Amino acid sequence: MKKWILTICALFAGIGLLAQGNVTTRKYRLADFTDKITQVVLTGNEVLSSALRQEVVSGWTASAFEFCTLEQFEKLKTSDNFYFLIAAETRFKDEDNPGITFLTLVKGGPEATEGIGAMHEVISLPLQAAMGGDGRELTYLGSLVSAVQTFTLAAMESEKVAYSRDAWFRQNYEKWGKMKQIYMAREDIVESMQEQEIEKFLDPDWHVCSAEESDRQYLDGAYHVLTSYVVAPVIPSKGSYCYKMLFEADTHALFYISRHKITEKKGVGFLPEDLKYLARKR
Repeated sequence: MKKWILTICALFAGIGLLAQGNVTTRKYRLADFTDKITQVVLTGNEVLSSALRQEVVSGWTASAFEFCTLEQFEKLKTSDNFYFLIAAETRFKDEDNPGITFLTLVKGGPEATEGIGAMHEVISLPLQAAMGGDGRELTYLGSLVSAVQTFTLAAMESEKVAYSRDAWFRQNYEKWGKMKQIYMAREDIVESMQEQEIEKFLDPDWHVCSAEESDRQYLDGAYHVLTSYVVAPVIPSKGSYCYKMLFEADTHALFYISRHKITEKKGVGFLPEDLKYLARKR
């Protein structure tokens, strides 16, 4: 009897929360994503804005979209009629200054009066160093736009996905990584690793090459090939993070993402533990 009473109380408590509009799970808050307009915010960076416009026009299919300026974003951001896709600099808790620019999807609402950091974040993916990229960010921008969409649509269907971004993307590698070649840029591996230490993780289909060669494989849409891309601050400080990613060249899908806090012992790039994980799944 007690179990039934508890169940009934829980049921009515749930109904009460719905009636009060207090349900705040990520899946619930995303339920209207495909029905709302996504405003793509074009910042003052002309090169990046032009590339983002092109990638959205050619690849955004998850919802209706429009383009807006930063000034228009400031006027529209408090409206829950819109989602916003924006390249925004982010400062982590202990950082002195923003270190990384993320491609971020946020939902509009009254809380936006307190700043973009107070808005409901759907997903943020690392794009480039906050002080500016080296051009590689334009190569992988289309993949990041696609990844924002695929994750958001999956998160609409699953609470588990909504709360496990990195793990959800890494399942691509766990399922299919052993079937792929890897072209990993030496520049994307932490500098402190010696060549012989790197080689112990490699196999005949895992190549360490220049960033130019890795990116060329991606741009050529090479079949069954994964290429690397790392994003970190130009000048890391206390509290800075490094993000490491692998993309599939022919589909442009994000296959792997992880991050670590940059310290004296853990520099910028794929760490030995990353290579160990990747090798174990092959």
